Amino acid sequence: MVSLFLRDLALFARGGGFATGLIFFLALVVTIPFGIGPDLALLSRIGPAILWIGVLMATLLSLDRLFQADREDGTLDALILGPVPMPLVVLAKCAALWCAAILPLVVAAPILGLFLAVEPAALGAVAATLLVGSPAIVLVGAVGAAIAISLPRGGVLVSVLVLPLTVPILIFGVTAAYGAVNDPAPFREPFLVLCGLSLFFAVLGPVAAALALRMLAD
Repeated sequence: MVSLFLRDLALFARGGGFATGLIFFLALVVTIPFGIGPDLALLSRIGPAILWIGVLMATLLSLDRLFQADREDGTLDALILGPVPMPLVVLAKCAALWCAAILPLVVAAPILGLFLAVEPAALGAVAATLLVGSPAIVLVGAVGAAIAISLPRGGVLVSVLVLPLTVPILIFGVTAAYGAVNDPAPFREPFLVLCGLSLFFAVLGPVAAALALRMLAD
């Protein structure tokens, strides 16, 4: 698993996922204030939601690369027939994608939040919620990527399949970020639910994606 993680980490990093996601995230955050106008109070209020949506959209753009390259060069068949259980293979690949393409977005979110006049406390809450919630998006996305891998225009289909399933993650993430600065809105409860969702999908996501990949191989 460690070897697979390091291999995929290098492949994802060389594939441009880091730069592509950041450029998309930056473009989204920079252009929204032009559409909304110079209302700093409004930008500050909706800023956490904009940052969460930006990370979500950038993550969806990266999901089609999770299995596609391995399918094209035959590595995926070797992994399916190899000694490592497929759920662990999927988990390692998801961890590599998260470290290479999503973690930089989590680090950049508080910096880009300054463009939206988001309060410092809210910036910290956004970073914390993205840190624990973004893995759930990748793990859910692994299932969609496994299902759509053999279909034409699979990248578009991945987004269509995954987006509805990520709505609860988005809701609890934004709610927790708002709760950090708006009394009496809670922070702890939605944050713990967000942690629970990531742990739940860490178990369910790799298993479901592995089953989809094995069905594809058969």
